[in-house]
Amino acid sequence: VAARFSICCACVFDGCVLCLNVCMSGSATSCEECLLIHPSCAWCAQEEFGRARTLTSRCDFSQNLLKRGCEPRFIENPRSVSSTLKNRPLSSKSSGSTQYGVTQIQPQKISVSLRPGDQTSFEVQVRPVEDYPVDLYYLMDLSLSMKDDLDTIRNLGTKLAEEMKKLTSNFRLGFGTFVDKNMSPFSYTAPSYQENPCNGYKPFPNCVPSFGFRNLLSLTDKVDRFNEEVQKQMVSRNRDAPEGGFDAILQAAVCKEKIGWRKEAYHLLVFATDDVPHLALDGKLAGLVQPHDGQCHLNDKNEYSASTKMDYPSLALLGEKLAENNIFLIFAVTKRHYVLYKNFTALIPGTTVEILDQSSKNIIQLIVNAYNNIRSKVELSVWDHPEDLSLAFTATCQDGQSLPGLRKCADLKIGDTVSFNISVDARGCPPPGTQKSFSIKPVGFKDRLEVSVDYLCGCSCTRYTQNNSSRCSSSGTYTCGTCRCEPGYRGAHCECEEGDTSSLNLGACREAEGKQVCSGRGECSCNQCWCYESEFGKIYGTFCECDDFSCARHKGILCSGHGDCHCGECKCHAGYIGDNCNCSTETAPCVSEDGRMCSGRGSCVCGRCQCTEPGAFGDTCEKCPTCPDACATKRECIECRLFNTGKYADNQTCQRMCKDQIMSMDTLHTDDPSAVLCLYKTENDCVMKFTYSEHASGQSVLKALQKPECASAPDALTVVMAVVGSILLVGIVLLAIWKLVITIHDRREFARFQSARSRARYEMASNPLYKQPISTHPVETVFHMHSKSYNGGVH
Repeated sequence: VAARFSICCACVFDGCVLCLNVCMSGSATSCEECLLIHPSCAWCAQEEFGRARTLTSRCDFSQNLLKRGCEPRFIENPRSVSSTLKNRPLSSKSSGSTQYGVTQIQPQKISVSLRPGDQTSFEVQVRPVEDYPVDLYYLMDLSLSMKDDLDTIRNLGTKLAEEMKKLTSNFRLGFGTFVDKNMSPFSYTAPSYQENPCNGYKPFPNCVPSFGFRNLLSLTDKVDRFNEEVQKQMVSRNRDAPEGGFDAILQAAVCKEKIGWRKEAYHLLVFATDDVPHLALDGKLAGLVQPHDGQCHLNDKNEYSASTKMDYPSLALLGEKLAENNIFLIFAVTKRHYVLYKNFTALIPGTTVEILDQSSKNIIQLIVNAYNNIRSKVELSVWDHPEDLSLAFTATCQDGQSLPGLRKCADLKIGDTVSFNISVDARGCPPPGTQKSFSIKPVGFKDRLEVSVDYLCGCSCTRYTQNNSSRCSSSGTYTCGTCRCEPGYRGAHCECEEGDTSSLNLGACREAEGKQVCSGRGECSCNQCWCYESEFGKIYGTFCECDDFSCARHKGILCSGHGDCHCGECKCHAGYIGDNCNCSTETAPCVSEDGRMCSGRGSCVCGRCQCTEPGAFGDTCEKCPTCPDACATKRECIECRLFNTGKYADNQTCQRMCKDQIMSMDTLHTDDPSAVLCLYKTENDCVMKFTYSEHASGQSVLKALQKPECASAPDALTVVMAVVGSILLVGIVLLAIWKLVITIHDRREFARFQSARSRARYEMASNPLYKQPISTHPVETVFHMHSKSYNGGVH
């Protein structure tokens, strides 16, 4: 449909909408030029088609060409297509030693023919098979601080083989060690330390000289050999804290024959250390200026011979070699370095990180968990990607939902099949005859899809080209319906010579009455405009009205570098939109770890999340301490990481979903104003407390109690005594109250009696008729009376 492909600069005037046809505005003078303008443009190779004066009318939408009388057989309009060349069915199970021929990706080979700007797509299916062979190489830090870890893994081989047999019937184990470059300032190089770097070190006086890397046991199914080699090992001592582990990882990856990696197997490289690694350019401290060449340098003694000759490898080189050799790297590191190695995993595809106990007690469970995590996801990678091709991925995982912009699926079970729709388009045309190729493979898989590419940049009508054709006045070459004139001749049929003004009509060179001849950017010759050359770019068009340098820019770059300028308008490449093509339509960067767009807290605009939830931030709006669901989201991580419970523990997504730093505390302090306190009730009706905060570095930190707070069950005797005591106490209290009430009542009654008695005395004393029954006489009177009676008696 022409309207679907037309790109217009529209302006409304008196109800009329004027559109600029992108095909005709390009002023293409050949079929090849027409096809490059836009994937919807077609060319009519029919002789004497359209207006005689101009050639641009031959380039138009195919529907318009048909309406204007061009016969279908003369229309050049190639389309991008893909075809399958090799398509073996997917395997369901690998059976022990007959793993060869196992197919985990379908199809295996396709070819695509691409017209620039025109997309084509194909589908890829991936199925991890059951019981696939596993090669595991254990690479251990033997610096002095790892002495207790060395003691712990003395019998690791047997125990690990027993656990891995539950996952695969074909398991092989290898062992290697590393310390650091044996040169100053990384190691002790004084003569007194040559044989024993621990000389004079009282806590541990004997150790072996430091070394870069040693392959002690190539991959073998005789796991007892692992135990034997570990028993022989002694730790070493280096001077600085960082170790030379990245030297060892690279050698373990690229020395395929000496390590013994099998082509048909999962390759697991376990890197156990308790410190940080040296990186590229650190070697300059010791005068090592030669960058690492990425090659194998193991000598006859299986030791890294270039340790003191080349610098440490870079992260980019390490990731390239690991992916090239299909190796899954597992960082087994102590808790204090977890964040650093977690950042490394974002830069090295196919890498995971696990927390190692101080003495490596959890190493077996760590390896099993990492293996299950690796097997539960599929992620596609692109190899030898041609720069002029754009790829877009859409994943359809086990739930059947399409996820645009994603190239990975997680939470898979062994035997699950996932599919990916891959769209590809070319941005330009290479030199004629160029063929390119690239491959698509799941990270860590040996299986791959090979894609061969050829370009549809030519037109079939060029097969009928005629030199010095009579159609071109014998002064030009006739091809695809047009004449290419010899020097000195011009015109649609090369009928005019340069300098001939006899038939000059300047009106034919004006876009409209009153306009400049050839828009002031060309000269009129043979009734046609011949545009001037410009140092800024190309000037073209019927009236020289167009150019390819007057389009919008972004940061000084024309069309942001993601589009082509056609007649003042940016024609964006696939995957970009906007006036200046600075807006990416890619949504993969906006998808959070849980598969939601911008974590459900924002929208994806131009390939970046714009957070709309107040308080949300982060690349995918994943950080939001004040959001209502923050505590609920982090609760699942607390349960699975600290207690191995909750829904994340069941489907083995804990490590994928929970990437925050979680600290277990005896006492939870809430004095940090930026921290949010979260509470929830456990299955046992206990209360779990934790705080959630974001550091300035962007790291999410959870601090949780080691154990939930639970109310202890009361003792039965204590309950009985408490009840009896309560009853007695209540009785005593009631008795005391009763006694108090009686006492108060008696006192009131006594007071009332005293008051009545006082009133009675007053009334008797004031009654005139009342006479006291008792008489009182003075003592002298009584004595006198007795004397008279005595005397009278004598006489």
